Amino acid sequence: MTLTSRFARLALGGAIALASLGSAQAQDDVTIGFIVKKPEQAWFINEQKAASELGEEEGFEVVRLAGEDGQQVLSAIDNLHAQGAQGFVICPPDVRLGPAIMNRAKQYDMKVVTVDDRFVGPDGEPMEGVPHLGMSGYKIGQQVGNAIADEMDARGWDPEEVAALRITNYELPTAKERTDGATDALLESGFPEDNIFDAPQQNSDTASAFSAASPVFAKRGDFEHWVIFALNEESVLGGVRASEQYGLDAEDVIGVGINGSGAAFAEFSRETPTGFHGTVAVSSTMHGRKSAENLYEWITEGEKPQANTVTGGTLMTRDNWESVREDLGL
Repeated sequence: MTLTSRFARLALGGAIALASLGSAQAQDDVTIGFIVKKPEQAWFINEQKAASELGEEEGFEVVRLAGEDGQQVLSAIDNLHAQGAQGFVICPPDVRLGPAIMNRAKQYDMKVVTVDDRFVGPDGEPMEGVPHLGMSGYKIGQQVGNAIADEMDARGWDPEEVAALRITNYELPTAKERTDGATDALLESGFPEDNIFDAPQQNSDTASAFSAASPVFAKRGDFEHWVIFALNEESVLGGVRASEQYGLDAEDVIGVGINGSGAAFAEFSRETPTGFHGTVAVSSTMHGRKSAENLYEWITEGEKPQANTVTGGTLMTRDNWESVREDLGL
């Protein structure tokens, strides 16, 4: 071997070693953000916690931030840039903020993955270029409607004598998909459309749902039996609390929510059952972990996640909530 070729081989080997070192260093230095719209809600607490635990396992940092309105989201992105983050996972406070959020992210050369709620563009359609992890809102809504119909049947209720409280938030596409799915499933089961009454809520929490539901009960007091559905279990619980204030007994109410969080666990743990019959549980832990993993692999390996990954749900009731909670890692 000539001296020249030996030096060439040494140089090549050194370059490979430096490239490997650079790659390892890049992975060690990864920082991502995890921005949620309601940091105090159990669902989002679990998501952020799961992402942080994955970061500890894999050796990257997760910065947990709140983004409850557009300005706070943009400030959070600025914060992440200052900390050297290469990207962030976000559940936006308003899906219509997608273009503005992506503009700020591109300014800092950050990668973005949405979780739970998907960005929509100016045309009102999902932003296909942004990887998303969520659930099929319509199908999960159908599970809610079917669970209500099954429980009505088990109690021997005549649908003609039952009223449905539909707590709505049509500004949020995910919420509309869920309540539309529940509505369609109920109608397919033979529930009369004229017996469905809307309670538009301003927010997605229990207090807002309570305020929206109370006037409906007062106006429709001729119904003895009620079913309640909404975009999440916090909202259904607001409806249940309103039914209690109106004077309805627990056995006259069937409320079914969506999520499977601390709010449902607390309700199932009550010594005396309430009108909250169940919830379609999805794993917030899995959502947090998987969305963070997708972003991390995109940053370190260059593989962009799928455009839209959806998950399903499992009906959780007072009878099985502990086993479902364990199975889903909630």
